[in-house]
Parts: sequence; structure tokens; C-alpha cells
Amino acid sequence: MSESDEATGATRLHTAVRDMWGELSASEREVAQYLVSAPPENLLFASAQELGAASGTSNATVVRALQRLGYAGLPALKRELASGFTSATAPEERLKQRIAHVGHDLEQIKDRVFDEAVERLDQCRRLLESEVFEQAVRMLADAREVVAYGVGASELAARHVVLKLRRAGRRARFIGATGFTMADELLDLGRGDAVVILHPGRRLREFTVLTERARAVGANVLLVTDVPKGPLARHADVVISAPHTPTGITAESLPGIVVMDTLVLALASLDEPRAVEASHQLTVLRGQLIDRAEPKQRKG
Repeated sequence: MSESDEATGATRLHTAVRDMWGELSASEREVAQYLVSAPPENLLFASAQELGAASGTSNATVVRALQRLGYAGLPALKRELASGFTSATAPEERLKQRIAHVGHDLEQIKDRVFDEAVERLDQCRRLLESEVFEQAVRMLADAREVVAYGVGASELAARHVVLKLRRAGRRARFIGATGFTMADELLDLGRGDAVVILHPGRRLREFTVLTERARAVGANVLLVTDVPKGPLARHADVVISAPHTPTGITAESLPGIVVMDTLVLALASLDEPRAVEASHQLTVLRGQLIDRAEPKQRKG
């Protein structure tokens, strides 16, 4: 983590505590006081439960205090403190820091991974407003075809939603090309299509080209991103926030995959006959692929 980035996140935290101090309850002040006194790297790898224990409160109080201070949750605080962490620190050094903070106790490692996963998913659920969720579902339901785009760690979530959509009886395809190869993939994009972009926050030219092409041909854009107020969000019809991992302990695509599962299940509920028929056809095809040859009799 660079000193300037760390200072920016820490300064923002100190300012928030100072400005909101009079609005905090006694227990929330205990949390706030601990947050501003602890080294930023300790906060980066701590769970809400650990922060609650360290401040003499509880994980629920930690979450409430962070929300009072203007953070969507603990992952949001960590993201600010870790700004520039991945770009300023070599991957092997980041791994060393993760191991150093997690330790070698297997039970603690298990708890750390699950705690971060729960924190990220809880924040994602809180940020997904009902109106936005409904808009996303309707967009996909009305689509002639859904085109999912994801590169790097986001490719997993993009491929996942295409698989689930097809199994729900929807037309869908995956794009993961970059550079000139991507141009060929965009030729078939047309009016009435829905483009789902799994965007991790990195600025790549491909994301801009894709949204511009969607606008030009009359396709809608659903953006699932860690930066819901970033430049790319201005070109999307619907934006869903999927908190990134500031530590690298859990998969980058985890919230995106869960969001996609939620959307596909909602789609299936809107058109149950289509989803059931697709499931039936899938079962039939799988049955045809099973080797039904009689097993050889053992010689007694």
C-alpha cells in the first residue's frame, strides 16, 4: 500500500469520525475510537467480529458505526484504506502480507475466509435496492439475447450467468475477448439485446467500446461493478454494486456470481413454464449422453 493512498483512506476515516462524533452512540464511539487508533493494515485484514472484540462492542455495532460514518460497510472502509494496494505492491508481497495477518492456524484461516465472504455478500445485499433489482430482472426478461462480458477474474461470473440463463431457457452467450478479436464478437450485438458487464473497477478500453456499441445498436446495458459511480456507470441502464475484495482473501467474482444467481432465479419465476421445459430438455439430453451399456457379469 502506498503511503499517499493509505493516508487518503485514513484521513477520510478521521474526518468522518470527527464530523459525526456527536451523532454516535456510546458504543459506536468506542468503535470509532478504535478505528482511528488502529494501524490501517490491521483494519484491512480484520473481520467485523474481530473489530467488535477489539473495541469492546460487537460486530453489529461495528457495522452500525461504519454506516453512521458514511461507509456502506466494512468492505467499503477496507477498499478506501487499500486504495492503490494492488498497484503499488507486488503480488508476492501482497501474499506475504495476507499470510502474515492470517497466520498459520487452520481454524483461524477458515474463519477469516468465511468472515470476509459474509461481509462482502451482506454489503452487496444491502446495496441492491428493490427497484434496481426489478429493473435488472425486467431488462433480462425482455432481452432477445443476453451477452455477458467478463475478463480476468470476472470471466468466471460472466460464464456462470450464461450457463444459468441457458438452463433457464434464455438465449445467452459469453464474450471474453480483448483487442481486435473483440470486434468480431460485437458484430452480432443488436437491438433488444441485453449486455451484462462484470466490471471489477479496472479501466479497460474494451468496456467503453462495448457500452458505446450497445448504445449504437439499441442494446441495454447492465453493469455489475465495484465502482457504481464510476465513468462507465454513466453509460449503463442499470448499475448493481458488487463490492471488491481489498485483501484478495476471497474471490473477486464472488458477489457478482451471487447477484447473477439471484437474477436468474427471478427470471425463472417470471416464466416458470419456459424454465421447467428447459430443465426437462437438459435432463433428456444428459440422459442420452449416459452410457447405458449393461455392466459385465463378474465371473464367479
